[in-house]
Amino acid sequence: MVTYNIEVTTGNILHSSTMNNVFIKLVGTEGESDRTMLFNLKGGFYQGMTGKYRVCCPTSLGTLVLVQLDKQPLLFFPEDDWFCSKVVVKTPEGDTVQFPWYRWLSGKEVVAIRAGTAKTVCGDKHPLAIYHRGKEMQSRRTEYSWCVYLDGFPQCLKVDNPLDLPAEVRFSFTKTTQFLFTGAHGLAELKLKGLADCKKPWSKLEHIDRVFCNKSTDISEYVQDHWKEDDFFGYQFLNGVNPMMIHRCSKLPPNFPVTDNMVRPFLKEGSCLATELQKGNIFLCDYKILEGVPINVVNGKQQYQAIPLCLLYQNPDGDLLPIAIQLNQQPGELNPIFLPSDSEHDWLLAKIFVRSAEFSAHQLDSHLLRTHLLAEVFTVATLRNLPMVHPLYKLLIPHTRYSLQINYLARLFLIGENGAFTQFAATGGEGVNVILRRAFSSLTYSSLCLPEDITARGLESVAKFYYRDDGLRLWDIINRFVKGMVRHYYPCDGEVQQDSELQSWIKEIFTHGFLEQSCTGIPQCFSSVQEVTKFITMVIFTVSAQHAAVNSGQYDFGGWMPNNPFSLQCPPPTTKGCSDENTILQTLPDVNVTVQGMSTSWVLSRRSTDYVPLGVCSEEHFSEVTPCRLIQELQAELKVLSESINKRNAKLKLPYPYLCPEDVENSVAI
Repeated sequence: MVTYNIEVTTGNILHSSTMNNVFIKLVGTEGESDRTMLFNLKGGFYQGMTGKYRVCCPTSLGTLVLVQLDKQPLLFFPEDDWFCSKVVVKTPEGDTVQFPWYRWLSGKEVVAIRAGTAKTVCGDKHPLAIYHRGKEMQSRRTEYSWCVYLDGFPQCLKVDNPLDLPAEVRFSFTKTTQFLFTGAHGLAELKLKGLADCKKPWSKLEHIDRVFCNKSTDISEYVQDHWKEDDFFGYQFLNGVNPMMIHRCSKLPPNFPVTDNMVRPFLKEGSCLATELQKGNIFLCDYKILEGVPINVVNGKQQYQAIPLCLLYQNPDGDLLPIAIQLNQQPGELNPIFLPSDSEHDWLLAKIFVRSAEFSAHQLDSHLLRTHLLAEVFTVATLRNLPMVHPLYKLLIPHTRYSLQINYLARLFLIGENGAFTQFAATGGEGVNVILRRAFSSLTYSSLCLPEDITARGLESVAKFYYRDDGLRLWDIINRFVKGMVRHYYPCDGEVQQDSELQSWIKEIFTHGFLEQSCTGIPQCFSSVQEVTKFITMVIFTVSAQHAAVNSGQYDFGGWMPNNPFSLQCPPPTTKGCSDENTILQTLPDVNVTVQGMSTSWVLSRRSTDYVPLGVCSEEHFSEVTPCRLIQELQAELKVLSESINKRNAKLKLPYPYLCPEDVENSVAI
């Protein structure tokens, strides 16, 4: 008779305990144990606790392949779900085998948990292991199906209700409670102030401070104090919530007839526009993606959206300054080019129209499409094609946390028929579909890879560009980590080519995420270790760092509405010299639109207490020495980077915290 000593850990999350009887069966290469009830004098499986048990067998089971778990309710006790983190078995031979799970066990289902050693499909040799591998993927493809949300969009998960999501991908109780409370509390506060239902224009800019006056941040207060200033306006294109629009301009577009006489006063003394273009000091933001987009009606009033071109100049001090703004794409007498030398209100109004266009481009392209929708594609493809024992499942699963449910809620409460964006944004409703289709048509693999994107936009040497500086360091750290992991499991290119599960994964991403458009540059298959490394780096960077860069500062930069208006209710000015403060107040959105936009930004910027930062392994999916060492090295590098960024930020009048690793969430979870 031989004895197997077993430790079973219940997850440290709310409602993870069970009072049901739990049974285990050990399965090895030389046989299997009897189905044995796990019992100890303490009784039950309690949150965060590890119970110790014994299973006896007549002879050794050989190398353990898997364990099977199931549970049955006690007499008179209700059926309850149980969250099992892991099972650890010490064999009679003295080996310790980990079986990571980190999932809910519901009803009377029998689950098979593979040993923690990661294996590609080519490395799984035992017939029973191969059988359970196939059975797991068959079950997953039934649970997770692709769905066409709208033609021309990346496909999403087929689900009719968040409660229909498998338990393993739903919000935790903590996340659900805090998410709902944050939203309800914010709107309740605004209703008590009489703001949420007020459909009148603002009578004074100062009154806007009444909205969430007790929820300001250091950065939102800075924005409120400096939003009119040209250097802060330019700063936001580099280090605001959307650093994705700006690019270096070597030649003016033909529909933007800025002359040297117009801008010479704002350039370095003795210089001219041609010289500064040649030196690489001129930059352009072009919002042509918004041209011809259907514009919303809000509060019974037609809204308006400019389609601006904004020219910027980086001066010798490294400050980025706007020097010319044209509010529509086609030049003409009724489309003047606004300059810093125009009247204070003309120039400020032109900048407000640019900021409004920036809001639409940011929310729908940089934020929704390029992080949220792609995160869902990567998540569904991973769950459908990679079994839990696959090394890339273990690598990627922490980066899928909560993404499916947050995207379902976004489709329902933001861009759905009664969503906040649909009801209150200038480009809500049909405009969302038009912009997303256009954005998707220009989406490329290279633009998702930060080093290539920075080079393509000519931004390698721009001063005070903290998004680039922090982002490139993060990209390099992630890339080194991924390279080590991939090379450990794929020693040569041939093993990549032979991994049918990996090839199915990238094929589904190409087919369902990028709609089989080869012009995107997304690979349809992998032929080398290098290709896999680059793609996995992009995936992890996109759902963690890139999402943090375009999401975390939403309330910081949008908490003062005039800096980030949801909508504008007067058309862009067609002449100069006709604007005053009242013009600006009449152009800005009504009170209720303002508070809806600000409350939405507040909810989407709040961090849950069960937040998991980049590099933190709350779940131990890997058990081998090399992957565990690589994870430790990753964490050490991220810690050094966090310290470096915090040290730099302490010296800045306006810090850039959004890509500090300790503040970057591991997944698209909000």
